[in-house]
Amino acid sequence: MIDGGRSLLNLRSAIAVYTVASRVPRRHAWAYGGLAALVVTVARVVFSGSAWLTPEMLAPIASIGMATAVGDSLRSRRAYVAAIEERARRAEETREEEAERRVMEERLYIARELHDVLAHHIALINVQAQVAAHLLATEPEQARTALGHVREAGKEALDELRTTVGLLRRPGSREELLTEPAPGLDRLPELVDSFTAAGLELGWLIYGDPRPLPAPVDLAAFRIVQEALTNVSKHAPRATATVRIDYAADGVIVDVADDGRSEAGGVSSGNGTGTGHGLIGMRERALSVDGTFLAGPVDGGGFRVHAVLPVSRKNRP
Repeated sequence: MIDGGRSLLNLRSAIAVYTVASRVPRRHAWAYGGLAALVVTVARVVFSGSAWLTPEMLAPIASIGMATAVGDSLRSRRAYVAAIEERARRAEETREEEAERRVMEERLYIARELHDVLAHHIALINVQAQVAAHLLATEPEQARTALGHVREAGKEALDELRTTVGLLRRPGSREELLTEPAPGLDRLPELVDSFTAAGLELGWLIYGDPRPLPAPVDLAAFRIVQEALTNVSKHAPRATATVRIDYAADGVIVDVADDGRSEAGGVSSGNGTGTGHGLIGMRERALSVDGTFLAGPVDGGGFRVHAVLPVSRKNRP
């Protein structure tokens, strides 16, 4: 009867220690287990008169130690599973956020490309159409020339739009798409000619040693010049504009400025007073290649666009 009572006491002590160890930190679990073993041992010595170092005294201590170890293992397992589940949940949330961010970036990229492709040619078409309408009755030959420029600008717009949409519809990342032939500073003379044909007084200067640039930087530089000149032609069509391209050792510097002469012959505040997305698009172009962008009116009238586009390790082919 006494042995049965002792066995029941040992079982209850082991169950209690196991329950506590499965719910508290490891340090506390072993402290409670040691305390329980000490209490059981002292109780058996006091009430049964057993000696301290006997096999009967080691049995309850061993059972309490095993119960503590099993409870601690269960607690560690639960914590491990909970950590794995939490990590999986965060990974899923991160994946969704990353996918949403990429979708937004691609939408902005497509919108910026289409804006840059169409704004330039539509602005030229608008200017030449106005010239043709003005000269149609008095100087039909010059009107025909202006209409020829309209037709040419429309053809170029369609060709460039077809190329851009074709690239965007192809599978692959943006970096892979940018390896395809895209407008660059090598087309600057052609771009200048299109604006001078529309009546814009324009000069351009090249500093440094012209060299091939990484596709993202080359495209950004070309689009910034294109959009800046488009804004000049829309907001200050009688202005004189100057394009400066400086090939620095670690990148390229793009500077487009105009003197701000407006249609009425006065001085305009420049090309940044509209409500379009031209300046936003140019800034995004510069930031996409880790560059800097500044734009604003200059003293004495006019407007200036200044972008520094570095050839960083990220932008190198």
